Amino acid sequence: MKNFVEELRWRGMLAQIMPGTEEYLMKNLTSAYLGTDPTADSLHIGHLCGIMMLRHFQCCGHKPYLLVGGATGMIGDPSGKSQERNLLDSDTLYHNQEAIKKQVSKFLDFDGTEPNKAEMVNNYDWMKDYKFLDFVRDIGKHITVNYMMAKESVQQRLNGVARDGLSFTEFTYQLLQGYDFLYLYEHKGVRMQMGGNDQWGNMTTGTELIRRTLGNDNEAFCLTCPLITKADGKKFGKTESGNVWLDRNRTTPYAFYQFWLNVTDADAERYIKIFTDLDKDTIEGLIEEHKQDPGRRVLQHRLADEVTTLVHSKEDLDMAIAASNILFGKATKDQLAKLDEATLNDVFKDVPHYDLPKDQLGQPAVEVFCREGWQIFPSKSEMRKLVKGNGVSLNKEKVTAFDRPVTADDLIDGKYLLVQRGKKNYYLITVK
Repeated sequence: MKNFVEELRWRGMLAQIMPGTEEYLMKNLTSAYLGTDPTADSLHIGHLCGIMMLRHFQCCGHKPYLLVGGATGMIGDPSGKSQERNLLDSDTLYHNQEAIKKQVSKFLDFDGTEPNKAEMVNNYDWMKDYKFLDFVRDIGKHITVNYMMAKESVQQRLNGVARDGLSFTEFTYQLLQGYDFLYLYEHKGVRMQMGGNDQWGNMTTGTELIRRTLGNDNEAFCLTCPLITKADGKKFGKTESGNVWLDRNRTTPYAFYQFWLNVTDADAERYIKIFTDLDKDTIEGLIEEHKQDPGRRVLQHRLADEVTTLVHSKEDLDMAIAASNILFGKATKDQLAKLDEATLNDVFKDVPHYDLPKDQLGQPAVEVFCREGWQIFPSKSEMRKLVKGNGVSLNKEKVTAFDRPVTADDLIDGKYLLVQRGKKNYYLITVK
């Protein structure tokens, strides 16, 4: 059986581990779970380290469980939070759970016939009929308030980090998470919980609950991955516009690809170990190749290729590369026309945008593009000179006559015109 802990260790994916965990995993086909609360209908790349842990766990011969917190998602985990988050209704939670399952199915084998095929569970299934009085009698009596108060996540909320303190609702979260472990231990034979490093306190509550409920001879283990940050210490997965999501409707494959392509050299060296399946020899070879000629950005390109294919598809990767070439290299009108509207807007989000009334179509190009307040061309005469020198393109095709009419047939997606002046100056016009 492949050494799962060693796999995480060389990849930089191991933070904390209970004594005896590595030895137990080497001797036993082990079931382990990782939990995620369905607070949105998509995971983002901040979740990827945990999902990749489950993927490596299954590849090493063990059985992964993904726990979607339908019950705990109704409460909210205080770990790493400075204030209580909004609670979701059951319909929204169910929708989110189904969307998450579809995404994770790209990483784990849920349909195989092997003993270690992945399973998804929902803690709402065992919590929905558990009465409050029964819970506090059966579970609450085993964990003292002193024990719960000592947890770092609780202390941070009580010592002035939070504006509103800590509600009783959130305080009970570690008991509920602990009970998840106990339930899966008894009913599914799960012996280990995995998660991010900020979950350590909640996770050890689970092992303590198992010990106190079932006896000291019952072995249970915990293992965490580090919270991934960028080289500058900022939170991983965040951009100026927010999270980088796995859902293409929230973050297009092009924008997703560009995120990985633009990470620093230091981050690329770390991320290619964490977020891809590439083996150690391949990665070390890529790192060495990158160091020989950093300008080629070998690591970034391979990282972007691997993760985009894993999260989306090879077809989406090809489209993302083609979209990148439209802005940064040679491309054709046909390639431009193949972009969906969201990708087109992502590609050209940083270029100047102008609006054109639809009734202005049909006029000569020099009249359409040289308008008051627009800065595409300094003047009509300057545009004429550039056209004569093959310096003007419309939708990636050279404009050969400054007075050629601009019509509805020129529109991309029925509403856009892309004007290019010289090699690097782009302007996107929306016809309304």
